[in-house]
Parts: sequence; C-alpha cells; structure tokens
Amino acid sequence: MPTLNIVLVEPEIPQNTGNISRTCAATGARLHLVGPMGFALDDKKMKRAGLDYWNLLDITVYENWDEFCAKNDGPLFCFSTKAAHIHSDMTYPDGAYLVFGRETKGLPEDLILANIDRAVRLPMLDDDAARSLNLSNAVAVGVYEVLRQWGYPSLRVGGKFA
Repeated sequence: MPTLNIVLVEPEIPQNTGNISRTCAATGARLHLVGPMGFALDDKKMKRAGLDYWNLLDITVYENWDEFCAKNDGPLFCFSTKAAHIHSDMTYPDGAYLVFGRETKGLPEDLILANIDRAVRLPMLDDDAARSLNLSNAVAVGVYEVLRQWGYPSLRVGGKFA
C-alpha cells in the first residue's frame, strides 16, 4: 500500500487535530504533528473528536520543523490560500507529504516559496470574506483527492446493509 503523510505545522485547535486524527486513522494516512502546538496531546477535546480511532492511528510528534525535516524526506505539497495550483491538478506520488499550517496563520511564506511548484490551494468563492476552509475539512479534501488518484488502495469501497 502506498504511504500518505499528513503534516500539521503548529496546530492550535485540539478539536481540529482530533478530527484530522480520525480521518488519518480511517484512511491509513500517517499523521505528523510539528510543534509547538496550542494544546497537549492528552487534551479531552482532541481525544473526544478522534473518538475510538486512536488505536488505528500512526502518529509522530516533532518538537519543531527542523526536527521534522531531519527525520523525513519526500515531496512536500504545501496547502495554502496563497498558492496558485489547484490541489486536484497535482499528481501525488507514494510517500507524499500534505503539509498544512496553523489555523490562524497558515504556513510560513518561506516554506511555501521553497516548494512553490507543489504549493496547492483548494478553490473557494472569489470573495475576500471567504478566507479559508476549516483545517480539518481542508485536510479531508486533500486526503481524499490523493486516495482517489491512487484508486483507494486498501480501503473498503463498497457498503452493505444489515
């Protein structure tokens, strides 16, 4: 099975990280949390949002961006409202890292510029009042676009009634 990596850089809201954890657990994506974070990993709100999926989650926590970079290598796809490329126009290889910034500021511009050919955005209303999607929703859109391109490997694609 190909490996999909989700990277949250300095996440601030525990419920978002809990929801993202659940998405990663349900899809087999690896979650990387890069500090400093705005909450503790044992935060009740985060645990509640992730429900009972924690045993399915492959998660790694890093003190900072430098530690993340020292321990990982692979193509970074930086999700940002500042990016020019649409997320669904990219081709995501095995081992791709989808990188998302903190809720209040997004990713640092220098990180986006260093990966400008793989900086992507989710199309939204052409109105400055629509600033961005919720972080957990943006991650879900990104994850499912990659999995769609890969043919949903190892995922149950058919349902059944009782």
